[in-house]
Amino acid sequence: MKKWRMIFGYFILILIALSMLYPFFAMINLSFVKDDAIFSQAGQVVYSGVTAENYRNVFTQIPLGRYFLNSLIVASVTTAGQVIFAALAGYAFARFDFKFKNLLFLVILITMLVPPQVNIIPLFFLMRELHLIDTYSALILPGLFGGFGIFLMRQYFLGFPKDLEEAAKIDGCNLFETFFKIALPLALPTVATLALFTFVTTWNSFMWPLIVTNSEGMRTLPVGLAVFKGSFREITLWGELLACSVICTIPVIGIFLAGKKYFINDIMQGGVKE
Repeated sequence: MKKWRMIFGYFILILIALSMLYPFFAMINLSFVKDDAIFSQAGQVVYSGVTAENYRNVFTQIPLGRYFLNSLIVASVTTAGQVIFAALAGYAFARFDFKFKNLLFLVILITMLVPPQVNIIPLFFLMRELHLIDTYSALILPGLFGGFGIFLMRQYFLGFPKDLEEAAKIDGCNLFETFFKIALPLALPTVATLALFTFVTTWNSFMWPLIVTNSEGMRTLPVGLAVFKGSFREITLWGELLACSVICTIPVIGIFLAGKKYFINDIMQGGVKE
C-alpha cells in the first residue's frame, strides 16, 4: 500500500511539473515559428515553418545585446553586493553583542513589510540629487541592501557551530579570516539561495529601471522588451516577442542549474565532522 501511495505521489508531481513546463516549451517552439503560422498551429507539439528569422530580426530592430549586457551587469553586481553585505550583517547579528542590537534587527525586519513601491519616489529624488539618474549606480545601489538577505543569513549563522570558530582562533585566525575562510564557505547553500532570489528579482525588475533610465543605452531587458512591444502599431510581432522572452530566461535558468546542487543539500551539511 505504501509503495502505491509513493507511485501515485510521483505521478501527481510529474503532472504538476508537466503543466508548468508546457508553457515554457511552447514559448521556445513558437519563437521559431513565423507570425502568420503561430495562431494557426497553436496547441500542436510539432510546428511547421520553423525558422530563426525571429531571432535575427530582434537583434537588428533593437539593441538587444546592449539590453542584455545592462541587465547582466546590474543583476550580477547587485547579487554579489547583496550576498556580501547580507552575510556580514547576518554574521554580526548572530555572533556579536552590541548596543541596540535587537532594536536594530527589529527595524530591519519591519523594512521587509514595506512595499517596494513606497520607496520609489524618495529613492528617485535621492538619485536625482546625487546626479545618478541614467547610470549603473542608480540601477545597482538600491538593491545592494535588503532585510530578507540579512534575516536569512542571520538564521543560518545562529546555528553555526561555535566549536569551529574556537578552533580557528586556536589556529591563529582573526575575525575576518574566520568569517571568509570558514563560516562563509560552509554557508554556501544559504548563499546560493539568496543569490538566486536576488538575481531573479533584479533581472526581472521593471518599474525601477524604467524610472531611472532615460537613454536607450542604459535600458535593461524588461524595459527594452516593453518599449519594443509598445513600438508596434497595427500588428503585434508575436514571434519576435517570444524570441526576446526566450533570451530573457537564459541567464535565470543558467544560475539555477549552477546552484542546483546547493539547494538540495542540507543547509548545515559539512558543518560538523564526526
